[in-house]
Amino acid sequence: MRAVYQRVKEAEVKVKGEVCGAIKKGATIFLGIEEGDREKDLDYIVDKCVNLRVFEDEAGRFNLSLRDVAGEILLVSQFTLLGDCRKGRRPSFSRAMAPEMAKKIYERAIEKIVNRGVSCKSGIFQAHMEVDLINDGPVTVLLDSKKSF
Repeated sequence: MRAVYQRVKEAEVKVKGEVCGAIKKGATIFLGIEEGDREKDLDYIVDKCVNLRVFEDEAGRFNLSLRDVAGEILLVSQFTLLGDCRKGRRPSFSRAMAPEMAKKIYERAIEKIVNRGVSCKSGIFQAHMEVDLINDGPVTVLLDSKKSF
């Protein structure tokens, strides 16, 4: 499972021109679910997203998490994070989990985030989405449950 975590001042996701999720201060997280991902992968990513210390304390150091700053998460499913571009010019998405199964894990991610006390808004799984965000910093972190990077 892969995630791109972007600290944001605000963000929103639209489907067919309608806002379906919007947050103020927090993180926009793009989530890619890989074939073979299990509950432990989901727990790893959710724990990192909720507890990652990338918000400044009074001394300007990255010591605070989303929970510490009462931040929100905008979670957006993005299978293209699993794209393999090593061969040829067109990415292969063969490592992405089948949509029916991935949707269940995506919905479980939202549930787990909320159960950890963080407000979570989301896009619509498998929809064509437009994401607007103001990256704060910019601060962008890559996460991988297999710890391959």
